[in-house]
Amino acid sequence: MKRQNQSSVVEFILLGFSNFPELQGQLFGIFLIIYLLTLIGNVVIIVVICLEQSLHVPMYLFLQNLSVVDVSISAVIMPEMLVVLSNEKTLISFVSCFAQMYFILFFGGTECFLLGAMAYDRFAAICSPLSYPMIMNKRVFMKLVTGSWTLGFMLGTVQTTWVSSFPFCGPSEINHISCETPAVLELACADTFLFEIYAFTGTILIIMVPFMLIILSYIRILFAILKMPSTTGRQKAFSTCASHLTSVTLFYGTASMTYLQPKSGYSPEAKKLMSLSYSLLTPLLNPLIYSLRNSELKRALIKLWRRKVDLHTF
Repeated sequence: MKRQNQSSVVEFILLGFSNFPELQGQLFGIFLIIYLLTLIGNVVIIVVICLEQSLHVPMYLFLQNLSVVDVSISAVIMPEMLVVLSNEKTLISFVSCFAQMYFILFFGGTECFLLGAMAYDRFAAICSPLSYPMIMNKRVFMKLVTGSWTLGFMLGTVQTTWVSSFPFCGPSEINHISCETPAVLELACADTFLFEIYAFTGTILIIMVPFMLIILSYIRILFAILKMPSTTGRQKAFSTCASHLTSVTLFYGTASMTYLQPKSGYSPEAKKLMSLSYSLLTPLLNPLIYSLRNSELKRALIKLWRRKVDLHTF
């Protein structure tokens, strides 16, 4: 970002869905509702886990961190997108654009690693239940959470600093809903081949490697569940794992299509829809996926609600 003076472009124009002006008003209403539901759902999970002592175990503390990430990435993208939808075209300064890019990478990368850590937690709990308290002790949990946030921070810092060092001499129109790396990189007035090699390699390591490890973990988990003698135990394990696997498939699938695609792979509109899927749809669905399929979380929510009602009654 210190090399901004090398660029003739001092601000960008986010086009959003300006190709469909007749839908701008409807899209604004839909995305505003999505944003509000995302905030409410994730904040409820954060608060319930924070207040309910029985949920202070790795599985739910990982989920709490995931909700913090989802709230954060929604707050980075949604307000700016709502402004774009209300104005058709929106100016965003050079610094603001790269700040948004940084936080998208930071929170997106953190979510990748958190989902991987959550898969390891479920693997340890189901495949080694007797050793689980030792395998996933407080120290290991803190290392996994801190490592996820640290790696996300490093990803955002390295990639944003590199992209912002390219000269941008025009055009200045970003045909996307936000300042995501692939969309901004198309405007660089320099040879970006080396960066693209780095970005592709980094994406393989950050997205595909954790995803493959998660899939392998769940194959082991599946065999362990099938060997359980108790039907109730199998159902509970399947329910917990299905929630996480649904979230993983949605996030990793759409993120990989966004960051591993060739430049001419998809139309600009298709790229926008894929970006919406992992950056907006996943944060919206995660609270529903985990709360609707998790009896302990539902019981804790009902317990806190009744406690609040009793306080107001008396």
